[in-house]
Amino acid sequence: MAHAFTAEQLINEVRHMPGAECAKFFAMLGQLVFNNTNATQQEVFGHLDSANLTAAQAAEYLEVSLPTLRRYVQSNNLVPQAVVGRSQLFAARDLQAFKRSLREAKR
Repeated sequence: MAHAFTAEQLINEVRHMPGAECAKFFAMLGQLVFNNTNATQQEVFGHLDSANLTAAQAAEYLEVSLPTLRRYVQSNNLVPQAVVGRSQLFAARDLQAFKRSLREAKR
């Protein structure tokens, strides 16, 4: 009979794996989860459509540095969805549209 883990136990085990084994684990997990290689972006990331991302997450999504993201905001090319204290939150839909406009500008 196979030993069953709780989610918490599994995460704890993963934290103690050597780096190479951890990378192998996540690669295998990715193959299991995304076995449909024809999955659309909407199928994979659709749940993020209504999400708000931090400035760091937004910069990562746009594939730019945090200072570049801040320049986009200062020049009003990108507007935060909300400001909480000193933190800016960006709507995923706005980031998607902005990223599309950046790609089109490069053409």
